[in-house]
Amino acid sequence: LSFGIMAVILNEFETSSESTARSEEQQDSASWERYLERRSLVLQFLHSSLSRHHLQHHQNKVELLKKCHFYLEIEPKHVNVRDQNHVMHRTDILQLIDPCQLRRMKAVGKNQTEIHLALLTGLLEQLERGQEELSCYVETSDMMTFLSRWDLIMQRLSKLSEFMETLVSLQVPGKLYVKHRLVSHADLRGTRLPNIRLSLCTKMPLIFDRKESFAHKNWAKLKWFTENQESHLEQCELQVKLLTNESQTEPGYGRSQVVTSNTYVVQDLQPGRSYEFTIRRSDTHTLVFEKWRDSITLKTKTNGVEDTDSSACA
Repeated sequence: LSFGIMAVILNEFETSSESTARSEEQQDSASWERYLERRSLVLQFLHSSLSRHHLQHHQNKVELLKKCHFYLEIEPKHVNVRDQNHVMHRTDILQLIDPCQLRRMKAVGKNQTEIHLALLTGLLEQLERGQEELSCYVETSDMMTFLSRWDLIMQRLSKLSEFMETLVSLQVPGKLYVKHRLVSHADLRGTRLPNIRLSLCTKMPLIFDRKESFAHKNWAKLKWFTENQESHLEQCELQVKLLTNESQTEPGYGRSQVVTSNTYVVQDLQPGRSYEFTIRRSDTHTLVFEKWRDSITLKTKTNGVEDTDSSACA
């Protein structure tokens, strides 16, 4: 009897052990599948939204935005206003806006632009740190550590997704909110104006064409372009500065020229000297922010170099 009882107990123990082992194997298998699924989700996010190529793309766009000119855009640009004889005339909205209020709104636009660019820079830094952090989780964590940190990882994924959405939305300048009356009713003579809308707009920076810009003995030909190769040419300001060494006693020489073109030939230069040329868009009443200007340094040829070039051409 005792041997029979022992056999039954031993059989139940073996059955229970096999069942526990199978249960542990099933749990391990489920944990492994869950680990692979979640790890794949993080890798997919790293290879798409947080890929180095994608982040570099946004980095380039932000750097270009920092070089842009920011302007106050006023809509509508023209309105119909009655004169003293009650005759309607089409008038530029800038002629009706109070100059003090315009300066105030330009200051608001400048502050908003600076905050805007600082936010973009901060978001890019957060995304780059998040990319490094998630990559570390994937590459260095074992299965159990990765699964135990999953709630934290999910929070980071959610927050980084929000950062990316905000980054994309901020790459287009937004509206300005008017807190004060921009146009005095005394100037309208009973004319009812439409709602005036203010926003910020950008224009691409002017960039020298390094291949097409060159200097000869006493003149230099300069060419510039914009990133989007816009065909509409606006007034721009070209500055010319003679570079001098500290040991030289001659004063620095400089002049500026307003140009409505994308090329210009600068005359009356000295041979064998270095000149710095700077190109920028001309200032306007609505310019609110400009931090970057493109410059190029060219050295004019000496008489000997010019003669050698002429002989070679001949």
